[in-house]
Amino acid sequence: MDPLYQIKVTCACCETEFKTSRVRPSLKRAVRSDSDFCSYFKSVNPDYYVVRVCPFCGFASTENFADQMNGKQKAAYYEKIGNHWIAKDYGGERTEQEAMECYKLALLTAQAVDENIRVIAGILHHIAWLYRYQQNTTQENRFLAFALDAYVKVFEQERDGSNARLMYLIGELNRRLGNYNDAVRWFSRVINDKKIMDASMIRASREMWQTLREDMTRGGLDLPEEMKENTV
Repeated sequence: MDPLYQIKVTCACCETEFKTSRVRPSLKRAVRSDSDFCSYFKSVNPDYYVVRVCPFCGFASTENFADQMNGKQKAAYYEKIGNHWIAKDYGGERTEQEAMECYKLALLTAQAVDENIRVIAGILHHIAWLYRYQQNTTQENRFLAFALDAYVKVFEQERDGSNARLMYLIGELNRRLGNYNDAVRWFSRVINDKKIMDASMIRASREMWQTLREDMTRGGLDLPEEMKENTV
């Protein structure tokens, strides 16, 4: 059985219908996941097919993009991308390189139409994962840093102090980038805020807090005050 199947999508920009591929649900089970939710699969990677690219105007989006666009957004898109688009169809099977092209096109599209910062943060994080699959640590960390900045903006804009998953992610990306003191502070917020009821994120934050403590001790680094005063 072909691991891919096609769906019809109507482009939010040029309003033309096109086909794009998806991975069958039965094949979407990950064999393992990293601490920042990057997943690994036995066969086809569903992440390769998250972005839908219109072959007619090049508008690249995910299911999280806004369903409709206003005239100003369409004009901005065509000025920056659409008028320079050379027709290409990403609707079939994608290579790792084609998946990267689709995500970067989605990033440019999202920036051009001023898409929600949460959507942009997710795209940046996914691009970092694609570089991780390639074992390109330099580019992975570059895009993790971009994603981290975007996630912090999301937190500041939404002002939702109970969003444990977002706070955990900010802590974890800080940890991966070597910003240990910032990581400790974000993990501590998840662990110690009584309003947070997300048991899985509290548990994950405790585990990464402990990992951080061990890494910093092993590396001869000074522990922040939160770690000197508390155990979790």
